[in-house]
Amino acid sequence: MLLRGAGAALALPLLDAMTPALSAATAAPLRSAWFYVPNGIDMRNWVIEEPGPLGALPPILKPLEAVKNDVLVLSNLTANWGRPLLVGAGDHGRALAAYMTGSFVHQSVSNLKLGVSADQIIAEVVGKQTMLPSLEIGLEETRQAGNCDNGYSCAYAYNIAWKTPTQPLPPISNPRALFERLFGVDHFTSPEDRARRLSMRRSILDSVLESTAQVKAKLGPVDQRKLDEYLTSVREVEQQVAKAEASGTVIDPGMEKPFGVPAEFGDYFKLMTDMLFIAFKSDLTRVATVMIGREGSNRPYPEIGIPDSHHPITHHQKNPVLLDKISAINTYHVKLFTEFLAKLKSTPEGDSNMLDNSMICYGSGLSDGDTHLHDELPTILAGTGGRFFTPGRHIMYQRETPVTNLFATMAQRMGVRADHIGDSTGQLLDLSLS
Repeated sequence: MLLRGAGAALALPLLDAMTPALSAATAAPLRSAWFYVPNGIDMRNWVIEEPGPLGALPPILKPLEAVKNDVLVLSNLTANWGRPLLVGAGDHGRALAAYMTGSFVHQSVSNLKLGVSADQIIAEVVGKQTMLPSLEIGLEETRQAGNCDNGYSCAYAYNIAWKTPTQPLPPISNPRALFERLFGVDHFTSPEDRARRLSMRRSILDSVLESTAQVKAKLGPVDQRKLDEYLTSVREVEQQVAKAEASGTVIDPGMEKPFGVPAEFGDYFKLMTDMLFIAFKSDLTRVATVMIGREGSNRPYPEIGIPDSHHPITHHQKNPVLLDKISAINTYHVKLFTEFLAKLKSTPEGDSNMLDNSMICYGSGLSDGDTHLHDELPTILAGTGGRFFTPGRHIMYQRETPVTNLFATMAQRMGVRADHIGDSTGQLLDLSLS
């Protein structure tokens, strides 16, 4: 509760992050984001049979028609560590935990960053330039540990971002908490009141650090490491508070502070991604993850005529009625995602637009949700990374190509040298035809 309160007050932006409207001569920042879809996809209505320019789109991808020339559809990518090898956590837990780490998160080999997710490898470098190194958003509330479906760990089923093999970064699912993370709990108070509250929070943080340091001496090596990770997070919070204090200003988000979660998923998605849009536009962060739902999600979608829980119907056993329902949910997600992309595309930035200056991956750690397949993953890459990639195409890779090869390519484009992200074997050089 204490750290959450301190963290929410950190999102006062830097003046140099509040860049004026970019001119053609000003380089726009590159951004990377991942939208994760739970429970797999109805691949019958996703797969494109031939490589080349995007023509008629299959049913689930049809909502992308308006931005078809701004996306790449990538086939045959694999999350190998999601498979049931020698590790537990259940298929859904592994699917999520292995997706952006390219490993099972508790593996550690030499100097490879196994167990660290791609977004955090990028944020470690790029995040130093912004108020928030990264932003983690979820569209489903996290339950208490030990209360997950099928007995697998909540940590795996609910977290896509991993700062270390044992330190997930839980997504923010409450709209008000996200607003306060970005714009501060003190957004509508006077500068004097903000200064008093900031001073109080800093003194409390000092007290926490002092007391935890005393506890550390009494702990074993494993607990000391966990405590060190905790203290590191607190120090990062302190640094962000210092940045906020130095800026002396706040961003006007142009929206009222939200209260509660909207009843319909579409409204919820739009509200959370509207705040992500503001965070990108104001350069509060350049790295983000959005969990459209946790793995094993049981969310119903009555607004599109599907009152059934999502996860159970993905075990369709080829029942055509259930498959049609899954396809409808998948299409609904793509429609909402497309609306977010269209908003980025319609926002001028320099001599292009925000989508051109972004790399946004949309995908899942499962293909077929019934048999829990972790290969031939549904994957979209939207944006051109600063007019670097050549969109409007379908690319078919050799089977078993690690999905982390895509993430390593995105990292390289963000200016981060990532020789390996988990099990990556190289970069996807054919994303660009130039």
